[in-house]
Amino acid sequence: MASVAVDHVIGTIMSALQEEATLLVGIKDELEEISKELVSMRSFLQDAERNKVMSKGEETWVAEVRDTAHQIEDLIDEYMYYMYRKQYSTVAHRIFLTPKSLLEKRRIASKLQQINKNIIGMDERRKRFGNDHVEGSNAHCDLTLYPRDSAVFMKEDDVVGFVDESRLLKTWLIDGEKHLTLISVVGMGGSGKTTLVAKTCNNETAKSYFDCYAWVTVSQTYARDDLLRKLIKECHESGKARVPNDLGTKDFKDLVEYLIGYLKHKKYLVILDDVWDISLWENIKASLPNNEFGSRIIFTTRNEDVGSFSSNVRSHMLTIKPLKNEEAWDLFCKKAFFSNPDKSCPEELKPLALELVGKCDGLPLAIVALGGVMSSKKSTSEWSSVWDNLNWQLNSNPRLEIVKSILLLSFNYLPSPLKYCFLYCCLFPEDYKIRRQRLIRLWIAEGFIQNVDRTTPNEVAESYFMELTLRSMLQVGSRNACGRPRACQMHDLLREIGISMLEREKFGVVYDGKIKIKECQLHQARRLSIQTTNGDLQSYGNMRRLRSLLVFVDSSVSFSSTSLPNLKLMRSLDLENVAINILPEGLGTLLNLRYLNLRGTQVQKLPKSIGKLRNLESLDITNTKVKELPSEVAELQNLYHLIMWSKGIANNLGDFLYLNGLQVPFKISKLKKLQVLYYIEAKGDIIRQLGSMTQLRRMGISNLREADEHDLCSSILNLKLIRTLRLYVNNEAEFLRMDALETPPPQLQKLGLHGKLERVPHWFCSLQNLTSLGLLGSSLEEDQLPHVAALPNLGRVTLINSFVGENLHFYSGFAKLKELYLFKFRQLKGIIIEKGAMPDIQKLWIDSCFALDAVPRGIEFLTNLQTMWLTNFSSSLIDMKSIDRSKLQHIPNVNIIDTIGRVLFLNSDSSGGNGSRDGESFVLSQYLQ
Repeated sequence: MASVAVDHVIGTIMSALQEEATLLVGIKDELEEISKELVSMRSFLQDAERNKVMSKGEETWVAEVRDTAHQIEDLIDEYMYYMYRKQYSTVAHRIFLTPKSLLEKRRIASKLQQINKNIIGMDERRKRFGNDHVEGSNAHCDLTLYPRDSAVFMKEDDVVGFVDESRLLKTWLIDGEKHLTLISVVGMGGSGKTTLVAKTCNNETAKSYFDCYAWVTVSQTYARDDLLRKLIKECHESGKARVPNDLGTKDFKDLVEYLIGYLKHKKYLVILDDVWDISLWENIKASLPNNEFGSRIIFTTRNEDVGSFSSNVRSHMLTIKPLKNEEAWDLFCKKAFFSNPDKSCPEELKPLALELVGKCDGLPLAIVALGGVMSSKKSTSEWSSVWDNLNWQLNSNPRLEIVKSILLLSFNYLPSPLKYCFLYCCLFPEDYKIRRQRLIRLWIAEGFIQNVDRTTPNEVAESYFMELTLRSMLQVGSRNACGRPRACQMHDLLREIGISMLEREKFGVVYDGKIKIKECQLHQARRLSIQTTNGDLQSYGNMRRLRSLLVFVDSSVSFSSTSLPNLKLMRSLDLENVAINILPEGLGTLLNLRYLNLRGTQVQKLPKSIGKLRNLESLDITNTKVKELPSEVAELQNLYHLIMWSKGIANNLGDFLYLNGLQVPFKISKLKKLQVLYYIEAKGDIIRQLGSMTQLRRMGISNLREADEHDLCSSILNLKLIRTLRLYVNNEAEFLRMDALETPPPQLQKLGLHGKLERVPHWFCSLQNLTSLGLLGSSLEEDQLPHVAALPNLGRVTLINSFVGENLHFYSGFAKLKELYLFKFRQLKGIIIEKGAMPDIQKLWIDSCFALDAVPRGIEFLTNLQTMWLTNFSSSLIDMKSIDRSKLQHIPNVNIIDTIGRVLFLNSDSSGGNGSRDGESFVLSQYLQ
């Protein structure tokens, strides 16, 4: 790992010398000399780290090199802090700061000179240890990663085995028994307990049997009150009820009484994942009433003692067994040989592959991890090398030791840049669903992303993310219509190993209450993840080396203006969903800050000092109470992402969607690097200014008017790089006019037009790269389908009140369409699908089409359809005898729900929707993001 630190600091030096040369005049020579010494030392360091057992002297030397690399990185950022402070100050203030800045420059230059001498001394000591250079194998060579082909995003996650277990678990779940039932799923870590429960229960057919449900990960240490708060929050959200505003202030007694009151008349499903102690049930059983409605509670646990107790409640226990040999082999081949057309193992590799799979002993996690490692190995010699270096340790728990060995091997074989990216993921809480975009922006802010010619940092970071998922180091949590991952999470064991590594390598500290953190660890912490408010956490103001602060607690967190100036090295501040409503003016002292995430907080306004954060690259105020940006935001010349979408800004009144964006500064066009800007209010001269912001890739505008047509189309014409465009008219009487747009942006992938259209835009047929189309409130008399049927890459179509005719006819086309949503077609009486149309569609959702008198004609031609939802229909559709079930039998998941909530299930393994009659809210929440 020290070699990774050295690689990173070499990259930091080279990047700084290229991009900030004028500011580094005072230390440029020292940095160049240090870089040369580190480059010459790197190969010896890598050889030392490959040794299975290092001498004490080698261990000391490696640790010293790592600490030196960290010190160099800190000094560079500290130097830049003083240069930024001087550069961005007023003339009068600059005169005052100059003497101090000179002193700091000299101090840092002197330290770097001393470090250079120390590095030379370290090299001399290395030679005394006899650690001479040896030609290393190419097993650890770095890879330059480029954005993956779009086909990568279309891969489906493989699940092997658990057929009988899933069937049994499902029977217990919906067997009609009215008594509260406790179901325990028992198995060792990595055996697939969570996978089995998710496969069986985390789908809409299973959820639809219950009025509300909650999935809470418990882990070894848990706060009783926090667990109850999570249960209340998830039960409310799944039941489409408002979460109590005072949840954070309720004590244990109040929480129990509240949960009992909410659940006493409901059929609920509660899943408690990773339970370690029987006492958990004693702590929460009083809050989960046995109300004779058929409620279910599911535990997953590694401890059979936990799984075998019943506590006077009807119970079942399911023990997970290792995969059978055939299943294990099938799973391994799917991961190791995914690029082969039939995913088969080459004959020359089969003996070694069988040995490797045998060592996994049927443990899915080990098989998946090892398969990910071997997927990049092609020759017999490479496979033999992996086999020879496996450190199988068979002690009291041999399977766990094997998994650790395999997972460590998976990490060791990562390209150097990906190791830091992986360790950063370990800062997130256990089983946390990490949004892809959030993660890659944090990586970029930290400087983990290599410079690649003609490729943006965001694209390179995307390729890193995909590489980690392909190697099974990250698990894909959800995907969009085109197969692109939306979120990921880490397996428990992978995360445990990662946490031990990030602490040992002084990469970061996870403060979760499990173990007491020493004060010296906090003061030296480079990255801090706060996951509990329990315990004695020292003030972050003393953590002068802190580069990232991530907070994952719901309770209030305060920030002192007096301590913020001490955080000179801070690059990332992530406060998502933290109960904070005021940001101090001292925020403007974080001159190295690149990433600021306030999503889901109660912040009402941004301080004017935010204009001093000239290095800020990403600002997320999604779902906050901020209504207007201060004019100082226009000074953030390095801002790439300005994200302001809010769940509360979309108001669905009748058949028209009203969306209010945020007001932005008049001089917003000064932000020439901005790539993401949504959603903003169309006021004043804003629309005309947008045409000069030529780096925009994603944009959303609300409150457009008919009179804006020419300015809007003129600006869009200049945005050659735009990929996502969403336009809203807020006046139901006005039209969204787009005829003045001669040709659409060539790279446009996602388009949303929200407002009345007089006609289908003439340029629709030229949207050759379009993957997602949304028409909301268009009220077209003309059928829009023929205009988009031939688009070659269209994967998702969302149509809400977009057509006032009586029939929709899918004649042909839609070759790559995966998802189709048809909502609020009030006059629609029939849908006809011809053979050959929509050949790859997987999800079809039709909602609130009250005049529709039959299921779509030709539905039997959609042979790849996995899920069909017909919701909010008149009772006549269900009561009619015209439903030919034989034409629906090929669809695994069929749900028909009328306006009064009566449900007809045909084929019951549903996993496609959200199980709610309010289908539009679900679709919009996915679509608007």
